[in-house]
Amino acid sequence: MTPTPSTQTFVDLQRYLGDWYEIARKPMRHEDATARDVTATYSLDETGAVCVINACINAEGEVEVSTGLATPTDASNARLEVSFLPEGLRWIPFAKGDYWILRVDADYQTALVGDPDRKYLWLLHRQPKMDDATKAAWLDVARAQGYTLDDLIYPQQSGQVHLEAGR
Repeated sequence: MTPTPSTQTFVDLQRYLGDWYEIARKPMRHEDATARDVTATYSLDETGAVCVINACINAEGEVEVSTGLATPTDASNARLEVSFLPEGLRWIPFAKGDYWILRVDADYQTALVGDPDRKYLWLLHRQPKMDDATKAAWLDVARAQGYTLDDLIYPQQSGQVHLEAGR
C-alpha cells in the first residue's frame, strides 16, 4: 500500500493568502480542461477560515468564478477541507474535499497542492509564468509522492486575475 502523501510541516496562512496562478493541474470533472487564466485567491474570514475564490476564462471566453470556504483540519494548517457548496449547505460532511498543501517554498511564491487519494494536484505560483526547470523540479516532488502526471493540464496564463464576479 502506498503511504499517504506528506504535507508541509507548517503553513503560515497569513503568508499563503493572496493571488496564485495555476501553472498545472490534474483534470477535474467539473472544471473546463480548456480554461485559461486560472487563478485562486485566498483571504481569511472573521472566524479564521480561508475564503477561496477560483476564477478562470472558460472555452466561451466568459469569466467563471467559484467561491468556497476552507478550514484547517490540524495545527499544521497544511491539511484543509474545502467546500464550494452554497453557504447554507457547507455543513454537509461528504460535500467537502481535501486540500493538502504538500509543499510551499520559503518565500511563499510556489505551492504544490494535492489530496490524499492523489486524484487532484495543483502547481500554483505567484506569477503567471514559471520557468521549465523550476516547474519540472516541483512536479518531481509530486511524482516522488506517488502522483501520476501524464494527464496534467497546463493552462494558458495572461497574468489577469478575474475576481469581479466573485466579490
